[in-house]
Amino acid sequence: MEHTAVAHHHDGKKEVIRVTIILTILTIIELALGFAMMGMENQHLRLTIKGIIIILMLSKAFYIVGYFMHLKHEVKNLIMTIVVPLLIFIWFIFAFLYDGNSFKNLKNTYDPYKKELSTKKVEKKSEVKEIKTEEIKKAVD
Repeated sequence: MEHTAVAHHHDGKKEVIRVTIILTILTIIELALGFAMMGMENQHLRLTIKGIIIILMLSKAFYIVGYFMHLKHEVKNLIMTIVVPLLIFIWFIFAFLYDGNSFKNLKNTYDPYKKELSTKKVEKKSEVKEIKTEEIKKAVD
């Protein structure tokens, strides 16, 4: 009984060391890409490198949550209670950024003429009818 507990402890220690080495390698790659990106003029290549860095960051987050927070060995329902709200939170961030950008674009292209029309007082229906009948009478005459 004690022999299996000791063997399991050594396996866990090896696993932690392996995950730590993987996290270190991913961090070094991220840093190298970040420093290489600093002097680049090509915007398309910069965006590609930023995307790669984000993917590496997400993989690091997977290892940290999976191994150090012990979710790798949990039941799928528990994992889903953490992953689904996280995905919804990320979706909210993108939705709010998109909406904010839309507002900024509308604000920058705002037409002053439309603002003037929106600030005019709305005429009552009876006044509108009177004006229209007067216009019709003038047109007939």
